[in-house]
Amino acid sequence: MNQDNHLSSFLKYIRKKNKLTQEELALKAGVGLRFIRDLEQGKESLRLDKINQVLSLFGYNLTPGDNRRTDQWDIIMNYMNRTVHVYLKDKSVLVGFLLDYKMVDNQLVYWKFVSNNDAIRYRATKDESLIRQINRDELMTVEII
Repeated sequence: MNQDNHLSSFLKYIRKKNKLTQEELALKAGVGLRFIRDLEQGKESLRLDKINQVLSLFGYNLTPGDNRRTDQWDIIMNYMNRTVHVYLKDKSVLVGFLLDYKMVDNQLVYWKFVSNNDAIRYRATKDESLIRQINRDELMTVEII
């Protein structure tokens, strides 16, 4: 199973956001529970028509496109509130925590980030001046430390 599968991360995110179990999603999409489990686990050999049958419930479909180095759904599911390296397009590297994000129409607008140096003070005071917004266009990739 592919552990770096943006589609599986997205599907888990959107299913949970809509408060659906895997069983409920399978029933609504007209596919088997096994298919939903395989899809969410990143199985690489699934039928595209069935994938689109599931995605269409949320207003999406899968089409060929570019492979972005960072996927917003993967970050939301796996990198929030963990110590990370954030690599920006200007070649700078930030070390700290992704605390939150802003979405508009299921598209990421920006991440809220606090550096390791400011994290303890932020948690104690919730001082918003310690937060940096990272626009989606600035971000190249994120790695867990």
